[in-house]
Amino acid sequence: MSGKLYVVGTPIGNLSDFSPRAIETLKSVDFIAAEDTRVTVKLMKSFDIHTPMLSYHKFNTIERGDEICQRLLDGESCAIVTDAGMPCISDPGEALVSKCAEYGITVCVVPGPTALASAIAISGLPTGRFTFEGFLSVNKISRMEHLDSLINEQRTMIFYEAPHKLPNTLKDMSRVFGNRRLSIVRELTKVHEEVIRTTLSEATEKYADGNVRGEIVLIIEGARPEDKPVETLEEAVELAARSVENGMSVSAAAKEAAALTGYKKSEIYKELISKIE
Repeated sequence: MSGKLYVVGTPIGNLSDFSPRAIETLKSVDFIAAEDTRVTVKLMKSFDIHTPMLSYHKFNTIERGDEICQRLLDGESCAIVTDAGMPCISDPGEALVSKCAEYGITVCVVPGPTALASAIAISGLPTGRFTFEGFLSVNKISRMEHLDSLINEQRTMIFYEAPHKLPNTLKDMSRVFGNRRLSIVRELTKVHEEVIRTTLSEATEKYADGNVRGEIVLIIEGARPEDKPVETLEEAVELAARSVENGMSVSAAAKEAAALTGYKKSEIYKELISKIE
């Protein structure tokens, strides 16, 4: 009789969020598959867990996945964990669960903290319908194709991002989505947990120097039904005017609208000055 794979959620920052069931599961299985054993061993020491570990990450999913499945088929039990949060979501564990399904191996879940659900819950943006987009590609072309595919997405969008990539990501998002509402949720459940409720345009300008630190989740307002492509200079000026109303300078608003619409900054700036005087 084959064993079971347990998908176990771990704390995303605060160790008090680790559930008794999760602790008991990690203690009772035959071995643990960890994304980074150096990270997981710290958690195990905190809860007096001595179960053997092996590494399972994006660079060894095929080889190690076959090994884990064979051990499960031989009757052993395994818990898979990621460095923080729920494994298998925007995570290599997805491939292991899929492989277990192919072999008919039972997979059980031990729920735990999840950054995407926690972040949208406190974002202040609509939560009724949302789409999780994970991490954007580091490849410029792939990243822009991903963003372009979402330009008409009306659901709230959730992205994960690393702090050192945030300035360029905000710039690309502002170029594609315009000046939508944005919540930057950082350091969830940690001492410096923070929700920055702003707009894409404001954030792009304010955080261009990369001064936002910690683990980051971006929550972006979806497209409104009335949103449509800008086709005329008048519409480009209106777009810039909305940015000014949200606190952006006239010059910056004209520059942003020019990048989004293809009209010259000087044309938009001239009409915008006339409109607001």
